[in-house]
Amino acid sequence: MKSIFDTINAAEITERMAQLSEKSIPEWGTMQVSQMLAHCSAFHDIPLGNAFPPRGLLGRLIGRFAKPMFYNDKPLPHNMSTIPTIIIDDQRQFMAEKEKIEQQINIFQQGASEKFSRHPHPFFGKLTAEQWGKGIYKHLDHHLKQFGV
Repeated sequence: MKSIFDTINAAEITERMAQLSEKSIPEWGTMQVSQMLAHCSAFHDIPLGNAFPPRGLLGRLIGRFAKPMFYNDKPLPHNMSTIPTIIIDDQRQFMAEKEKIEQQINIFQQGASEKFSRHPHPFFGKLTAEQWGKGIYKHLDHHLKQFGV
């Protein structure tokens, strides 16, 4: 499985993001492209230690059993539910959100995994830096495919 910590994989994600525009339309789901970027950025804030969403009851009960789906090679299903605190339903500025993710990718490339928050994923629970790296890549890949890139 690819990881956002790998320079080649991070460059691939950045190149695909460069193909997005404010007019990009989703192939599934209801998010606008700027909302998708804000959603991904909000997700990255968890391992970076900038957000600390609580664990829900369902995650506490079954999250550890479902954890491999976050970092294995199988694609994420379309329209799956997400962490409530990273649902973005307001209008966002496309370029600002895109730049924020690019900055986060740079942070990931500068050894952020060593400084990752110990705060658990709200559904899957405790993750290693390696699992976070794979999951972040997989999440970005999923949403870039959602917008056809």
